[in-house]
Amino acid sequence: MSPELPSPLTDYFLQSRVALALATAGGDNHLLLVSEPFCTLTGYRPEDVLGRNCRMLQRDAANVEPRARLREFIERDGQANVRTPIVNFRKDGTPFVNLLYISRLRSIDGETRYFFASQFDVSRSQPDLLADYDDLLTATLGRLVPIAGDAGIVVEGTLMTIANSAAIVAQAKMMLADLESAPGA
Repeated sequence: MSPELPSPLTDYFLQSRVALALATAGGDNHLLLVSEPFCTLTGYRPEDVLGRNCRMLQRDAANVEPRARLREFIERDGQANVRTPIVNFRKDGTPFVNLLYISRLRSIDGETRYFFASQFDVSRSQPDLLADYDDLLTATLGRLVPIAGDAGIVVEGTLMTIANSAAIVAQAKMMLADLESAPGA
């Protein structure tokens, strides 16, 4: 755990039932904190990923459109959040389509201090599971807002940007099919 993080935020991550990651807003956006569900999802332990950029989960997947969306989010300070499916790999090399949600955590003076991310495997999910995840993520963000506020951090963005769950699952299935049909797969 990073000593610079407010303890209520650290405690929040330790108790989360959702896959979460917290990264620096500067430099290479290295990971500062991950939740146990993140470790369960990816197969990586905190000591494997802390201090590294989460792009390590992409390995050699092209991810052209998702990478462009993520770069745009990082570069556009006025953009509150981003949500995109992206091909990731578990520690054992198993690919999955990660529905990645990232939002800015800002200090009271408006400076982006951290990037807050949530991950969900939509590779083989059904729309109702994604809807359940959306509900859980909404509740997670609802609990994060006052905790972050007490630490002088403002959570940017809301889940009003959530697209149709069935369309996201369909897109994820297409990405996985493309991955499985690629040479060497």
